Amino acid sequence: MRELGPSEGRLLRAWLQGVGGDRRAPSVPEVLERCLAVQAQDMRAAALGLRVRGSGLTEADVYLALGAARSVVRGWFMRGTLYLVPARDAGWLRELLAPRLLRRSERRYRELGLGPAELALGERVITEALADGPLTRDELAARMTEAGLHASGQVPFHLVRRSALFGTACFGPVQEDGSATYVLAKDWLPDSAGPSGTDAVRELLRRYLAAHGPATVADFATWSGLGLPAVRSEWKYLLGAGLTEPCRVEGQDEYALPAGAPSGLEPTDDVRLLPAYDNYLVGFADRRLSVEPEHARMVWPGGGQISPTVVVDGLVRGVWRRDRTRAVALDLFDGAPEDAGGKAPNAEALNAEALDAEIRDISRFLAA
Repeated sequence: MRELGPSEGRLLRAWLQGVGGDRRAPSVPEVLERCLAVQAQDMRAAALGLRVRGSGLTEADVYLALGAARSVVRGWFMRGTLYLVPARDAGWLRELLAPRLLRRSERRYRELGLGPAELALGERVITEALADGPLTRDELAARMTEAGLHASGQVPFHLVRRSALFGTACFGPVQEDGSATYVLAKDWLPDSAGPSGTDAVRELLRRYLAAHGPATVADFATWSGLGLPAVRSEWKYLLGAGLTEPCRVEGQDEYALPAGAPSGLEPTDDVRLLPAYDNYLVGFADRRLSVEPEHARMVWPGGGQISPTVVVDGLVRGVWRRDRTRAVALDLFDGAPEDAGGKAPNAEALNAEALDAEIRDISRFLAA
């Protein structure tokens, strides 16, 4: 069994996730092929999550992939959270994850006064409306009201989300003002077959480890939202089939890596500015390998927030934000907060050249 110390485990996890080891992909689809999914409740953060794993990408490239290229789609997937995933994976991911999400939503539908008749009418209105082309949620809400539905508050959101979970609708192109639109999934997504049932769980697990290892079965169960009972047997199957490799991290068993994961990675002072809610932190139940316990409060300040972070060779070394002037302000853990000028007083503790390059690249990415 492979033995990994904390440094080696971090380096390998960062390399597989595409946020360390000088590993960057040249296009938006290739970034997602490596990491499978980027959390996307906040589209600006999602775009920056693609930037940090890519080389030379722009925010316009992200919206091109979501729009005209149709290579990437936004949707409710793991844990019912919004993610960006490769368009060709959207169908089988939805089929695997949506039934559980729909069951969990039944109580909320009742609380909103959405009985079987209202749900059926909402689905019909959405299907007929989107036959005319992309529409925003507000535009769909207006169609619902015209059809006699009480489409106020959270009703339009839940009806649109339900339609997406059923595979009728999906997110479409983003408008110039940043508004999301919805389209008919059959007209937008590629007609590509994918795994189903047990094979789908195994494929998701295999892809998860390929981007998040070393990780435990609890990490995967939490990230996917499938729960431990649904994934334990598939975890054992992949280990037994040699598709994943068991390992021990800091003397603890029950970790695994993708088969053929590299060994002997060395620190390179690779600096990355990860956005809020980044997969590198969201993808695990236990984040101590990447964030030292004394700094956890800075990264998770409360209220469900996850701060943008400064990561060096897989270890979170500080947090950052864009101030009112849109400059990057750093708060490194081993020194005082910086001013808005983009120079940290303790930057000598990091690779200052790489840090400056990341700061400049954020401006380039957003301005292009």
